[in-house]
Amino acid sequence: MDNPDLLLLARSQFGLNIGFHILFPSLTIGLAWILVYFRIRYARSGDAAWLATYKLWTKVFALSFAMGVVTGITMSFQFGTNWPGFMKQVGNIAGPLLAFEVLTAFFLEATFLGVMLFGMNRVPAWVHIGATVLVAFGTLFSAFWILALNSWMQTPTGQVMADGVLIAGDWLQVIFNPSFPYRMTHMLLASGLTASFVVAGLSAWRLLRAPADVSALRTLRTGVVIAAVIAPLQIFAGDLHGLNTLEHQPAKIAAMEALWNTERGAPLVLFALPNAETRHNDFAIEVPKLASLILTHDVDGEVKGIEAFAPAAPGADQLAPPVAPLFFAFRVMLALGVLMLAVAWIGAWLLRRGKAPPGWLLWTLAGCTFSGWVATLAGWLVTEIGRQPWLVTGILRTSQAMGRIPEAQLGASLTGYVLVYALMLGAYMVVITHLAGKGTGSDIRSGAPRAPVQEEAV
Repeated sequence: MDNPDLLLLARSQFGLNIGFHILFPSLTIGLAWILVYFRIRYARSGDAAWLATYKLWTKVFALSFAMGVVTGITMSFQFGTNWPGFMKQVGNIAGPLLAFEVLTAFFLEATFLGVMLFGMNRVPAWVHIGATVLVAFGTLFSAFWILALNSWMQTPTGQVMADGVLIAGDWLQVIFNPSFPYRMTHMLLASGLTASFVVAGLSAWRLLRAPADVSALRTLRTGVVIAAVIAPLQIFAGDLHGLNTLEHQPAKIAAMEALWNTERGAPLVLFALPNAETRHNDFAIEVPKLASLILTHDVDGEVKGIEAFAPAAPGADQLAPPVAPLFFAFRVMLALGVLMLAVAWIGAWLLRRGKAPPGWLLWTLAGCTFSGWVATLAGWLVTEIGRQPWLVTGILRTSQAMGRIPEAQLGASLTGYVLVYALMLGAYMVVITHLAGKGTGSDIRSGAPRAPVQEEAV
């Protein structure tokens, strides 16, 4: 593919599809386990407030799951329409992993979601709880297979060439490739953090309208406590993931840190305007030697720069990703991570021992409702753009996998996707904020007995 504009259009279209899709799994993976907690609390206490809470958030989960399915199907079509070279070259590895995701995860989720939504009055309580748990496990299995494939594309191992065809020589090495444990951990924690802030933020929105809502107060505390636990774990896991990336994808690290030249005692660039033409950072604010200390644990450690992968000489092969998108996306992700940590810890402190949340905290949590989504998207940009120019590192370039599609057709379909997804996201936001605003009903009070409660379908 020698048309860079066409390649950019194709990448933008797929990036829009997968970026929109990832919003919903990043919420449902964590939210499914929060629902398990709500369901078990109701089963143990018989408290009507826990039942109402479970039913409300199951509606949010079901809507998010449906959005994820619809956008996932659209995204999968593009493997054949826009990127036929991907399956042609690595389909013997990617195909089975995607099939495993459907067989072990999607079917599990889809089957037991029906029991979870409509079976509360039709099956014993332990069966309904089991269905909720199995749906949660289904989300984990889905993440497992998708991240195994994505990680293999980043750090491929276990593949062999047989009669000119790439196949899996060792499936364990393919699945458990060098970056998979770090990427899986990072994504699961990101989902837990995303779900906890959505729960806390929408609960805060409800409490601003109905301060006496017991269920909203409970879910607010639940979300804040979960976030307070997960946020520092995510920062720690992110650091380990960064060190793994330095080992296996040093060009990505060089772009993230806007390091143009290989040097010892590399500075940490806090802010700059990376200039790709001059290969220099304009208006840079730096901390001397801190990048080397963080990345190599040595103040004089050597860190490779962009020039090691993309020499400035004319005609030289460029094997480094663009610097500016990674530099800014990484800092957005990091800043939001620190913000969520601060908000969660302050919130947990203020809510200790059953204290009522102050108004400013409710507004802050409401404003941070979708901060996990923004951080996840920023991290996804770092991951995927940072792999360029490779689709599968060292094996298949992105330009080699693209099909022959007219530029006008790509532009028109991209415009259509933007409009449709904007409408879908707007409608989704309206619905879930409406659900949160209504709450579970102001008549629900803590300690209500089990007997009068009618368990109807969600």
